[in-house]
Amino acid sequence: MSKTTRNLFVAAMLLLAGSASTMAGAQTAPTPDDKPPSRAQQLMGDVAPKLAELTDEVLLGDMWERPGLAKRDRSLITVAALIALNRPEQLRSHMRLARQNGVTEAELVETITQLAFYAGWPNAIAAVGIAREVFQSK
Repeated sequence: MSKTTRNLFVAAMLLLAGSASTMAGAQTAPTPDDKPPSRAQQLMGDVAPKLAELTDEVLLGDMWERPGLAKRDRSLITVAALIALNRPEQLRSHMRLARQNGVTEAELVETITQLAFYAGWPNAIAAVGIAREVFQSK
């Protein structure tokens, strides 16, 4: 496994570990320097502070900022991983982020279609429903 592939795998695993669906109501106290808590801190900081820290510093602060891939490409890779793993809550937010990072609706649909044959028809059908929601909410 190449270093880039391994780094992307680690990033995907960190991403998937912080499920927004199970931590939607979590809140944390403000940081000492009065910066508002990050989204990761809000979602999981009270229960899993180290995971929130790793999300902020490693996943978002390092992996998403590395020069080897454009954010657009990272978004498309992340969306594909989330479709393959059938992670609808994370898929929804990452489809929105992918759109912000320049991935078109047509490219997202083509990704879903491609993955139907590799990740399973049910995962692709579920992703179509999420794509519909994301596209309609723009």
